[in-house]
Order: sequence, then structure tokens, then C-alpha cells
Amino acid sequence: MTLFFKFDFNAICQIVLEQILNDNSIKYKSVGFGEIEVLEKLSKEKQDQLQNALANYQIDIVENQKSILVQKIKDTIIDMVFNEDVVVNVKSSVYLAETLEHSYGYLSNLFSEVTYTSIENFIILQKIEFAKQLIIKQEFSLTEIAFRLNYSSVAHLSTQFKNTTGITPSAFQRIIAKRRALIQQNKTD
Repeated sequence: MTLFFKFDFNAICQIVLEQILNDNSIKYKSVGFGEIEVLEKLSKEKQDQLQNALANYQIDIVENQKSILVQKIKDTIIDMVFNEDVVVNVKSSVYLAETLEHSYGYLSNLFSEVTYTSIENFIILQKIEFAKQLIIKQEFSLTEIAFRLNYSSVAHLSTQFKNTTGITPSAFQRIIAKRRALIQQNKTD
């Protein structure tokens, strides 16, 4: 049996983080996505326990200032792309600069220095990942998906989708439809 899942990445991360902090009896205040303020002094032993518990979920505590800002850039981009409540009516460069209170040039250079890729490429990867999720859900047309992701047209979405995945969104839709048909057929056999 194959099951398909629909999930909110941000909500899952927040729930996992809160569960780990509560399980380790750590008093905290949530500051923002991927950022918490610990309201007590943690012993080295408690810090190690927290680090180990987080590692089980591939979550790391970021300590270097450059890495912290790069993580904030990533979190802001992910929130901008995946969160339906965030409506961005300006260029992503302006949104990032205003949200993170740094010039876009500085953010862009830092991001490239630390990750060896550009902010633009990271945004495209996130948009294509979200487009794949939306296609799998089958709730929206390609036109609606392109609009939701701030593409100027379906053709623009299709070009970036193909450049990133190697196939067009339409081909991806057909693959998903065939998989569902096979699963349905296997259920009836």
C-alpha cells in the first residue's frame, strides 16, 4: 500500500522543536521560525543532550554568526515560498533586505560565500519543490500554481521546472497520475 502525504514543513519543524525542548525540560520562548530564546542557563550536559536529541531529526544548533544569518535567509525564503499567509508584493531581494534588515548585496554575497550557490538558485529550488507538492495535491491548475509562486506565466514556471528537474510540469503531472492509477489498480487486484 502506498500513502501520499500533505504536510506543512514549517509546522512540523516547530512541533518537533517544541517537543524536544519540552522533553528536555528546557524553558524557552519562540522568537520566530527556527529561532528560540532559551530562558535559562543550560549546563554543558543539558546542551549536549539537546544537541543529540535534535540530531535525531537532522536539526543543528547554529552558533557561527554568518551561519546564523544564512539560516535566517533560508528560513525567510522557505516561509516566503511555502507559507500561504505570507504575500510578497515586492521583489524577493527587497523582501529579504527589509525582513532581515541588511542590504541585499550583503545578504547575497554572504549566502554565496557560505553555501556556494546564489540566493536566486535557492529560491528557484524552493519554488520548484513547492510546485511539485502542489501538483501532487492535484488541487490547482498549472496556471494557479504559477500565479501562487509569482511566476509571470506558466511558460516561465515550466522553463524553471524543466531546468531544475529535467522534466516539464505536465510530464510530472502525468507521472503522478500514472503512479496513482497503478496504485489504484493494485488495490483492486
